[in-house]
Amino acid sequence: MENKENQVLIETKRLKKYFPVPAGFLHAVDDVNLTINKGETLGIVGESGCGKSTLGRVILRLHEATSGDVLYDGMDINNFSAEEMRFMRQNMQIIFQDPYASLNPRMTIGQIIEEPLKLHKIYKTAEERRARVEELMDLVGLPMRSYNQYPHEFDGGRRQRVVIARALSINPQFIVCDEPVSALDVSVQAQILNLLMDLQKKMGLTYMFISHDLSVVKHISTNIGVMYLGQLIEKAPKKNIFEKPLHPYTIALLSAIPSTNVLQKSKKVILKGEITSPINPKVGCRFATRCPFATEKCMNENPQFVEAVPNHFVACHRWEEVANGTLKYEGQ
Repeated sequence: MENKENQVLIETKRLKKYFPVPAGFLHAVDDVNLTINKGETLGIVGESGCGKSTLGRVILRLHEATSGDVLYDGMDINNFSAEEMRFMRQNMQIIFQDPYASLNPRMTIGQIIEEPLKLHKIYKTAEERRARVEELMDLVGLPMRSYNQYPHEFDGGRRQRVVIARALSINPQFIVCDEPVSALDVSVQAQILNLLMDLQKKMGLTYMFISHDLSVVKHISTNIGVMYLGQLIEKAPKKNIFEKPLHPYTIALLSAIPSTNVLQKSKKVILKGEITSPINPKVGCRFATRCPFATEKCMNENPQFVEAVPNHFVACHRWEEVANGTLKYEGQ
């Protein structure tokens, strides 16, 4: 079997997405550089409005990039024609946050899963498509009696299984999971996460898993990227992120994770200060207005996204002081 380790499937170079607004341009994704290896999961975390979902949609070209490159297996898909992108859709799919909103209420479950097969004309006959739909339903744990049922008859967990089956129907290699469990009950979240992980092992899938919940991301991810106001500010293997974070914002995010150990006393970091506007942002670190360690340099100079230690990237002027322990939040 071919070794897929360290084979890059997705790469972005200086990727930007700006939305025009009356006051100028909203920098939703700003100069993002990342790679995702085949068969791995990159978790993307950050506060609401930081650009996580927009990043996923720009990579899939559901939004057109303002500038920058998106490479799929070495091919720059931003230069693809509409017909070339139509073919590329077979390799790149998305699972949305709200399973009910992403399903057509007038179509049966069988019709919903079959629709991509018709669109891409993968099978010649209705019998072949029916067999493929039944195979997919079995793969994601949907009973055959569901074939002629409608989305409103299902709970959130089973609806998300339908969405997953639809995404898998045309055998993609890369799937953007856009907060796929945030609308589900906690017990159902675990089922869907385990299903996604099982499917990844069986089919060699590559994921970008977007979430605001670090506990969920830790469970499923190989590497984790932290976003703040459109920028990727830290990216590393999940062990590094949880055991040795280098950015003050990442440390604050980690402190907010609830602990099940009642004997463990850990002080939560309360961030203060005004959030920098993403509209025409000024030069300087965008976290500086909320960072207690910010200096004049932080306010006036953009930090570079550098490889601080092997495979651990960070954008912070003072990451070395964080790394050696001389810079830390009170009580940490």
